[in-house]
Amino acid sequence: MLSVFRRLMKNEQGATAIEYTLIASLIAVAAITAMSTVGGKINNTLNAVGNSLT
Repeated sequence: MLSVFRRLMKNEQGATAIEYTLIASLIAVAAITAMSTVGGKINNTLNAVGNSLT
């Protein structure tokens, strides 16, 4: 069991995959936040245009 753990600690491919996953997750959270903010502003703008047309 200890030899398996040592072998996993020396293997850097798993650590790299985890790092890329964390980076992708952070980018996804930032994109979702930005899209919801922009979406809200677009919604307000379209509502204002719709109200001014009626």
